[in-house]
Amino acid sequence: MDASKLLSKIIIDDTPYETRLTKKFIKRKPYIEADPKKIFAFIPGIITEIKVYEGQKISRGQSILILEAMKMLNEVKCPMDGRIKAIHIKKSQMVVKGQLLVELE
Repeated sequence: MDASKLLSKIIIDDTPYETRLTKKFIKRKPYIEADPKKIFAFIPGIITEIKVYEGQKISRGQSILILEAMKMLNEVKCPMDGRIKAIHIKKSQMVVKGQLLVELE
């Protein structure tokens, strides 16, 4: 196998480089900037209570839902003022880490 085929060209601060990229690096998930209007589960668990409804005005710090994980009740609070655009979960639903729970307008 030709060694030149394993090299990849990248540019950092307007300077071109040739390097070998690992398979893990090539298959990595692209970085996505965090959207404060989307609230995700920070830990797997069960939704025990939903305290808001779609269309409701909500203020920063207001409780949105309760997520039970490892026998602890975790209160998920709103990160900003806004209005509830969509609720993607139901009471008693199991959620996984990173699952979208609520969207704000």
